[in-house]
Formats: sequence, structure tokens, C-alpha cells
Amino acid sequence: MAVEDKNISYRIYLVAFCIFIMAMVITFKLSKIQWVEGPRLRELAKKETVKSFIIPANKGNIYSADGSLLATSIPNYNIRFDAVVPKGVVFEKNVKPLSDSLSKLLGKPSSFYQSQLNMARTNKNRYLLVARDLSYTEYIKIKSFPLFNLGANKGGIIVEQETIREHPIGKIAERTIGYERITPDGKPDGKGIEWSFRKYLNGKDGKVLKQKIAKGQWKPIRDQNEVDPQDGYDVISTIDVYIQDIAHHALLKQLKEFKAEHGCVVVMETKTGKIKAISNLGKLKESDSTYFETENYAIKESHEPGSTFKLVDMIALLDDHKIDTSKVYDSQGGIITYGRDKVRDSHVGGYGKISLARGFEVSSNTIMVQAVYENYKNNPQEFIDRISNMGLDKPLGLQFQGEGKPIVHKPGEKGWNRNTLPWMAYGYAVSVTPLQTLTLYNAVANNGEMLKPQFVSEIKEWNKTIKKFNKQIINPKICSDETIGKLKAVLQNVVKRGTGKDLYSKDFSMAGKTGTAQANYSKNGGNDKYYISSFVGFFPADKPKYSCIVVVHKPNTSGNNYYGADVAGPVFKRIAQKIFTDSPSTNEIKNLDKKIKKQELSYNEYSTKASSEIKVIPNLMGMSGMDAVALLENLKLKVRVIGIGKVKKQSVPAGEALDKSKTIILELS
Repeated sequence: MAVEDKNISYRIYLVAFCIFIMAMVITFKLSKIQWVEGPRLRELAKKETVKSFIIPANKGNIYSADGSLLATSIPNYNIRFDAVVPKGVVFEKNVKPLSDSLSKLLGKPSSFYQSQLNMARTNKNRYLLVARDLSYTEYIKIKSFPLFNLGANKGGIIVEQETIREHPIGKIAERTIGYERITPDGKPDGKGIEWSFRKYLNGKDGKVLKQKIAKGQWKPIRDQNEVDPQDGYDVISTIDVYIQDIAHHALLKQLKEFKAEHGCVVVMETKTGKIKAISNLGKLKESDSTYFETENYAIKESHEPGSTFKLVDMIALLDDHKIDTSKVYDSQGGIITYGRDKVRDSHVGGYGKISLARGFEVSSNTIMVQAVYENYKNNPQEFIDRISNMGLDKPLGLQFQGEGKPIVHKPGEKGWNRNTLPWMAYGYAVSVTPLQTLTLYNAVANNGEMLKPQFVSEIKEWNKTIKKFNKQIINPKICSDETIGKLKAVLQNVVKRGTGKDLYSKDFSMAGKTGTAQANYSKNGGNDKYYISSFVGFFPADKPKYSCIVVVHKPNTSGNNYYGADVAGPVFKRIAQKIFTDSPSTNEIKNLDKKIKKQELSYNEYSTKASSEIKVIPNLMGMSGMDAVALLENLKLKVRVIGIGKVKKQSVPAGEALDKSKTIILELS
């Protein structure tokens, strides 16, 4: 008995000892967790239950010079359905009315949606796509539909929101407005104003701390954000929507007519360098007949300019006092030879003996080449220095990425040979962008002051100006006032009696230069050559307000009318005519009351006609905006209105054939 009691005691001691050891281990472990591993574990727990969430900043808008919205951010919604969430009775009761509502909103048959929803319920699909890319208005509607109006926890609706960038005026100036994106390899990338001014547009994201609660939901820990988001600033561009619309459609019409590969047009305000319009249109494929804003050709495409470069010849010859415009040269039957190369005039047989001024007006290659070669052959660097003085041998330094690099060969360097100088004299063996050429011609229009092209005028926060961009002077005086006067005269004569004489109008004055350059002339024996047609100048000729360049690549040559005056010139004239003739005058203001009464009668006349009887655009000047919009919409035309009151400008002139693809812009006073 005593032995048995003793054994029991040993067992009790053993159990007690084991319990003691276990207690010591637990105590040690707890102490280690508390004091050694505690900070790490608490931090881990915090990470799992407390997170910092990004609060995206609202991106700023891009506006035109006249206040029209060019780019803005809008919410975009995708709707999905968790088919497991709704209770059986609730689902059966609401599936039919939900399908009917979806059918009315989205257009597919009710049976389609009912089948999709039932299949998702059977398969326990927790992520069925119901609709994508909905607007805010559509999202609000779909939230109110049967079943979905019960919310996420009872109705199974899943809402995914993202912010997308929208261009309210459509594809016009799309490449210049630009974009910002993340490439497939995760790198930020972009083009145009959106990319170049992103530090102003994007703002700064905020942060908020949230704690995880039941059912995987997160709620803010505090009422205040850790960091409040700072919304982006608005960017005010120099683009004028009215001029942009004119330029875009004038270029598009000509590209289609000549089945050209691509082209560009730029309109610059003479005194400021502000770009009022820029359009870059090209085909995606050679066989396409539709044009898109695919590349910013005006900025990036450096090419041989052809005869528009002859203005450089004139500036150098006149300002270096080599010869005067009256100096006479013999075109030598339209062909002169330098080494193995021949320089030809486009006019067979040449022009006989004519002055330098007349040679420029008719764009004689032989005359201009002789003048330059004769006066600079012994010191070609002097001619190159003139080009450098005008900044044509270096990029303009625009704020946009991808600006094309000019090519100007220099004596003694690679690329220079004995024929380089005569070739440069008529726009070959040299390469510049359209915007560089425009900048040079604008300097002549601006009495010698060369300005850097400007695409943005200011950065704003509501009505407060954050930063203003003033005009930037590249060269305060590219040549003397005497030379400027002579240049303006010959440029005006190009339109009056030279290669641009078919563009002349007694109603408004223009000055400029035609250009027709061969490209790819040295490849495949010349079989792959094509033409680049251009026109550059300014208007009105006596008091220039705008400069403009038009360049068209690969126009159809079947009609033998691929010259700059035939292809690019009409675009220039159309733009000048629209802007010039639509400008208000004192005479119009004096007779405004009479004109308004006449237009009111005109409206009554149009409104009594059947729309099928009206074949041309009506005269809307002086009409009330409401009447004008009603009239145009009855004709099934697209209309955009700027301002309030009566019509003072219409983008498509009265009498032009109806074209339902165009948007008519009405400017009201």
C-alpha cells in the first residue's frame, strides 16, 4: 500500500514538473513575442488590417483660346454581377424585370440578359460582365434597376469605375492635344500638350489610411486624409476652335481630292507666334480613303522643302548686298549644268532673260541657282552663316517631344560636295520641318522679328493665372527693313502674277510662295520618287495678321497637277478667305439693324421650305442662335454654338453645298 502511494506521488510530481516546464516555455515564448517579436508582429498585423489608399487627384482640363473644352476627364463605368449574393427568392422575383430594364437601356433582347443571368446563377459566377463603358447617367439608371437597387450585399451589383480622357470636339487637333499613357512594359509615355504639360495637368495624389472591417470592407481611420489630393491645373492652349475647324476641313478636302498620303496645315498669329490651328492628317494604309491624326507631321517631319526655301536665297542675296531684285539673269533654255547634275525649270524652255524678282515670282530654279552660286561659290560658308543666323540649322526647341532635326550641310563636313550649294539654292540638299519654314515666313510678315511657335498661353487654377507664357523671340531682326520691304513685295507678286496667280482674289490680299519638291528621287533609279506640294505665306499682305503653311505628301500625279499652287495653295486660300471675309467691318456694324431684319425674313423663308428643297448652307448671319440651330438641325446638320445672342460668324459659308459630315460652328454675339 505504501509502495503504491509512493508511486502515485512520483507520478504527481512528474506531471507537476511537466506542467511547470510547459509553463516556463509558454512564459518564455510569450515574453519573446511581447518584447522581441512584438514590434514586428504588430507591424505585420497593422499591414494586414491598416492600409494607405491613394486618392487620385482630378486632372486639369485643356481649353482652346476661345474657352472651348479640348480635353477633360470623365468617369467611365463597368457593371458586373455576383450571382451568388442574391437569395433565391429575391433573384427569381427580379431577374425578369431586371432583364427588361437592361434591354431598354443597352439594346439587346430581354431574353439575352435573362439567359446570361440565369446561367451565371447556375454556374455560381461571381463576376459576370453586364455592361461596359457606361456614362455617369447610364450608371445612375442601371443602379436603380430591379435587383441592382438592393446594392452590392443583397443585389450582387459590382461597380467598377475608371477615369478616361475625352476630347469633346472629336478628332480635330487630336495629335497636338496629345495623350498620356503607360506602355506595355510599364513605362510612362505620351505626346502633345497632355504629355509636355503633365506636371501642371496631373496634380498630386492624396493618401488616406483605412482599416479592414467585416466582409473585406475598408473604412477610413480618421475623418481627415493623411495627405489631401491637389487637383491639376487647367492648360489654356493657343488653338482657336473656329480657325482649327476651317483648317482641318480645308486640308481634309484637298487630301481626299488628290488621294494624297498625308499632309499638314499650321496657322500662326503673326505678332505673337501663337499657333491658332494645326492639323496633321494621314492614312493608316495606302489603300485607305479615311484620314486620321496619326503623326504630328508639322513638328516631326524634316524633309527637303523645295522652292519655299528660295526665300532664304533672297534674304541672303539682298541683305548681304550681293545683288538687287532688278539684276537680270538668263534662264538658258531652262537647263543649266553643275558637274554631272542638271538643274531644270518646271517650265519647258525656261523663262528667257528675267530679273531676280521675276525669277522668284515664277519660281525659276535656274535663275535662283545662278544667283546664289555666282555670289557664294568662293565663300559658301557666308551663305551657310545666313541660314544659321535665321536658326534653320537647329531645332526650334519646342516643348513637345519628337521635334524633327534639320539638316544643313557645311563646307568641309561630311555631306558637302561641289554641288551642295547650287542644290540648296532651290531647296534640296537641306532638310527642315514645316514649322521651321512657317517660322521663317512669319518673321518676314512680322517685319524681321522671328518668334518661337507657341502652343500654350497660360496655366490656370480656376480664374487665377499660375503661369503665363509670353512670346519668345528667336531672332529680333533676321534682316534689314529695306530687305523686308522687298521680300514682302515679291511674295505678294507670287500671288498676283507668279506661280500662285490662280489663288489671287481682288477681295482680300495674300502673299506667299509655292513649293514642289521631289522626294526619293535617288532611290531605285528614281522609280520610287514622289512629290511634296506646299504653300506658305501670310495674310492680309499689307498688314499681316496670320501666317500659314500647307504641306501635302504624295498627291496623285495622274492629272499632272501636283504642284504646290494646285494642291496646297487652295487650302491656304480657303483658310485666308474664311478668316478674312468673316472678320467684322465698320460697314457691317452700321447696317446691322437692316441686316438682322433681312436675316429674320430669310429664316422665315427657309423655315417654310421642306428640308429636302434646301440644297445649300443658308445665310445665318444676324439670326438668333435659337433660330439658326433649329434651322440647321432640321437639315440634319451637326451644329456647335459659341456664345449667346445672334450669329456673327458661321464656319461654313452660305451657298456651299450641304455636307452632313461637317460640324458647323456658329459664333454668337
